[in-house]
Amino acid sequence: AAERLAHSWGVHAVRVSSPRPGRVVLTATMRDPLITVDRLPSSPDLLKVTVGRLETGHPWIIDFRTVPHWLNAGATQSGKSNLANALLVGLAPQPVALVGIDLKGGVELTPYAPRLSALATCRSEAGRLLDDLVALMTDRMGLCRQASARDIWQLPPAIRPVPIVLLVDELAELYLMADKSEKDEIARTSTALLRVAQLGRAFGIYLFCCGQRIGSDLGPGVTALRAQCSGRICHRVNDPETATMTLGDLDPAALASARAIPAETPGVAIVAGQDGQWYRARSFHISEQVAEHAAHTYAHLTPSWEEITAHLPEPVTA
Repeated sequence: AAERLAHSWGVHAVRVSSPRPGRVVLTATMRDPLITVDRLPSSPDLLKVTVGRLETGHPWIIDFRTVPHWLNAGATQSGKSNLANALLVGLAPQPVALVGIDLKGGVELTPYAPRLSALATCRSEAGRLLDDLVALMTDRMGLCRQASARDIWQLPPAIRPVPIVLLVDELAELYLMADKSEKDEIARTSTALLRVAQLGRAFGIYLFCCGQRIGSDLGPGVTALRAQCSGRICHRVNDPETATMTLGDLDPAALASARAIPAETPGVAIVAGQDGQWYRARSFHISEQVAEHAAHTYAHLTPSWEEITAHLPEPVTA
C-alpha cells in the first residue's frame, strides 16, 4: 500500500508506522535524504555520538547510555568500518576508556592505538582483556552496593569509575575454531563476552561489535550475545544469514530493507532505533586518516589500563 501511495503521489517513499496502539503514522519524503550526508557536529553529552543521518532527516545518534550494546554487520566496502571510524572520532575527545579486540592481527585497530587503553590482537590477549572487564564489573558491583546505588551513574562523581567502550572488530574471529584444542579457550572467551553484555550496562561497560558474518553456525554464544545487544545495525551483507541474525527478530520489513541495500550506496544501513522503531540511515564519510588523526590528537585523554585495573586482585592460576 505504501508503494502505491508513493507512486501516485510522486514522492520518494511513504513510511507507515505504528508508534503506539491505536495510532498509525504515514511519513512521506519527496526525495531520498541519504543520497548525500553532510557531517554534523557531535553531541556534547557523554557516551553520545552523532554518526550520520536517518531517513527522517534527523541526526543518527548512537547513545550508549540509552542503548548500551550494539551489533554492526556489513560486508567489505559496505560502510561498516566507516561507521566504526565515525564512532571513534566522536568518542575520542570524551572522558571514556576505549579498548579493542581485533583478532586479524590488529590491522584494523592498531592505527588508533594512541587512544586505546588496551588492544587485544590474538585470542589469548582477548581472553585476558575480557577477564579484566569481568573483574572490573564485579568490583564496580561492590562499589555500587556499598553506596546503595543501582548503577555507576548514581555514584558521586568523585568516586565514579571511568566508563569503558569495548570495540570488537570481526566478531566471528572470536568463535572460529581451527582445531579442538581451541574449544575450551573459545568457550571461556565467549562466556566472558556474554557476561559483559548481560551486566555491563549498570557498571559503565559497553559493547560495539562489528562483523562481516554473524551467523548461528558460529555457535550458541553468538545467538546469546545477539539477544543482549539491543542496538542493531545492518549494512549491505553478502549472506542472508548475517542479515537474519542482525535483524531477524525485529520487524520483517527491516530485514527485507537490509537485503535490498545496493552496493553503490556504502554507508547506508538499517538501524534499530532507541525508540523501538527501525530506520534507513547513512553514516558520515570518515576516512581512516581522519580517525587516526583524532586518535593521536586526543591520545592525552587515554586512561592507562594499568591504572584502571591496578586495584583488582591478581588472577588465580591453576
